[in-house]
Amino acid sequence: MTETSPFHEITPLLLLRAYSVGMFPMAESADDPSLFWVDPEHRGIFPLDGLRVSRSLAKAVRSDRFEIQVDQDFDAVIDGCAGLGAGLARSNTWINARIRRLYRKLFEQGYVHTVEARNQAGALVGGLYGVAIGGAFFGESMFHRETDASKVALVHLVARLRRGGFRLLDTQFVTPHLISLGAIEIPRADYHARLDQALGMAGDFYVWPKGQTIGGLEALAAVRG
Repeated sequence: MTETSPFHEITPLLLLRAYSVGMFPMAESADDPSLFWVDPEHRGIFPLDGLRVSRSLAKAVRSDRFEIQVDQDFDAVIDGCAGLGAGLARSNTWINARIRRLYRKLFEQGYVHTVEARNQAGALVGGLYGVAIGGAFFGESMFHRETDASKVALVHLVARLRRGGFRLLDTQFVTPHLISLGAIEIPRADYHARLDQALGMAGDFYVWPKGQTIGGLEALAAVRG
């Protein structure tokens, strides 16, 4: 059972402290101005050496039909994750205005990062965002407008985290889709132990510099170690 508790005032610094003790915020819906803390009894993570890359996904990554960039357009990525924009039709989302403001501030401070997939026409067609602290990356949400776009973004994220010395990729919860890609569920105590270890590391999200485009072959090589 997920434990939750309401809170009122929250700052970017408080949000970072919450992540460091295993908690994260959510909203009931985009229209609900309130937030609540979540500290699940069972936590979803991606073992960084356990990403499952199927033959078809590896082919999509190698083809470089999506250009992958990082930290270019936070607002467009969070719009996509909230179900806004062409080709998206989510009936509800937990991303409300307060979530947007808080994570935008953390993006400006260098703690929130995006991985963005663009098609050959330069349109943003998939991506994800999350929070990086020490050697831990807390995945928040992902979206796609074209087949495999978010999966390719995930492969590039894992490649960057492995190459940059990260130890933990948190997915908060698991879904059948995430499980098919290698996500697992672990008890809260196990998660907190892994989190403490990861926070003591110094992960480098910019192990490949911002603005540098990484090809699919290089990303797959990093994922496979």
